[in-house]
Amino acid sequence: MTIHLSIVMWLPLAAGLVALVMPRALARWVMLLGALLTLAYAIVIAADYDTAQRGLQYVTDEVWIKTLGIHYKLGVSGLNVILLLTTAGLFAGAALWAALRNEPAERPGLYALLMGLAQSGVMGAFLAQDLALFVIFFDVMLVPFYFLTLVWGTDPEKRGPAVLKLFIYTLVGSLLMLVGAIATGVLASEGPGGITFVLSDLRANIVSSGSQDWIFLVFALAFLIKMPSFPFHGWMPDGYMQMPIAPLAVFTAILSKVAAYGFLQIALPLFPHAAVKYQELLLLVALASILYGSAMAFTTTQARLVLGYSSVAQLGFIVLGIFSLDARGADGALLQSVNHAIVAGPLIFVVALLAARSGGSEDLRDMGGIATKAPAFAAVFLVFTFALLAMPGTSNFVGEFMILLGVFQAKTAIAIIASVGVAMAAVYALRLYIRAMHNRVGPLVQARELTVRDGLVLVPMLLAVVALALYPQFALKRGEHAVAGSLAAAKLSQKQQQVVAQSPAAKDGTP
Repeated sequence: MTIHLSIVMWLPLAAGLVALVMPRALARWVMLLGALLTLAYAIVIAADYDTAQRGLQYVTDEVWIKTLGIHYKLGVSGLNVILLLTTAGLFAGAALWAALRNEPAERPGLYALLMGLAQSGVMGAFLAQDLALFVIFFDVMLVPFYFLTLVWGTDPEKRGPAVLKLFIYTLVGSLLMLVGAIATGVLASEGPGGITFVLSDLRANIVSSGSQDWIFLVFALAFLIKMPSFPFHGWMPDGYMQMPIAPLAVFTAILSKVAAYGFLQIALPLFPHAAVKYQELLLLVALASILYGSAMAFTTTQARLVLGYSSVAQLGFIVLGIFSLDARGADGALLQSVNHAIVAGPLIFVVALLAARSGGSEDLRDMGGIATKAPAFAAVFLVFTFALLAMPGTSNFVGEFMILLGVFQAKTAIAIIASVGVAMAAVYALRLYIRAMHNRVGPLVQARELTVRDGLVLVPMLLAVVALALYPQFALKRGEHAVAGSLAAAKLSQKQQQVVAQSPAAKDGTP
């Protein structure tokens, strides 16, 4: 079977364009059809992917802007194959949620177009094998969420300022990254060959160590803002509170993973000297994110923000694994990216269902006491909760264990402190579940069981969590070679810097 990556990338946007001109009653179903077809194509790609073959598969490479050396180059590797499948699954779940609930009531065609553009943008960022193309998609994927929140946000008076803050934060990081990308292309292409932004060419012509320092930092800043990581998370509380449920589910589950993927795909291979130089800085940022996110998650009473701050903590673990510069830690980080997506996304939908049973309130103080009358709902919620807190037996446990193992090999003290975050996750995850499902019954709580409509969205995601818990090797096997390739240049640079630091000249201060 011939696989064309342009199909899986542009199909959601095409479906959105068709939905825009369809009658209101059909627009959501056209969006759903496009999402399901994209998911089917992503499943084919993941199943057909050859785990024994190293390098890119299903490559599309066409010159796009010859003067600037920009190629329309797409490819699938072990770094993105499972992330593509995860993206398609979460967007299909979000489309199903909207279709079954007739949401939004106003302008569903525009909503479908924006969601389709968002998915195509994310797919493009994962598939791009040209640095300029990656930067374009990295920026494009955010634009739809600006309008989704501005038009359908929860509070008409607060959604404008919230989305403006989100846009300003990410715009600053994106503009800096654009400057860094241009500099990388120019500096790496000095010579008769002309400028190029193709990632394989840039890896073969690494820029000087002095230039790497500032370019790496601007890329790291853009990725840390998008995740978000502490202390670059200022947009998160307002943005999470105002974003509509289905867009928020894919936003928290997927967009942050593009940033984590960017570290593995862009930062480590292209700027290995700087990655080693600033390893401790990134590990400290990750550690601060784990501790801060966990502390805030078990102090806030807003269910959305519990998940928002828990994402800050979980993404801290992912960054920790990447910058352990250890194969096991980085493999765990890639696995944890998938784990977090398939847990955080459905938990956003769970929050919406809890609010619907609590008089519309998402405050934990207004919930409680429905577990005995809604056992199926309680059971589904409990499985996601156990996965969130990385209970042994879940794939999240495997991911966190591998991350901590990798960090122990690199920086033992940081690993020991980060282990505290595992215990803190149990506190905020169980607090969320117990306050929402047990304790006293809230004043406006109506205990209702899951409906078929709810189950159609949540059960497939639950099965994905269980399947990955039973066989995490499905993701690990596909990613291990690509992760090793991403770390290779940084590991080499790390050894070279250690040799220099241990040389007699370095010890006695001889220049």
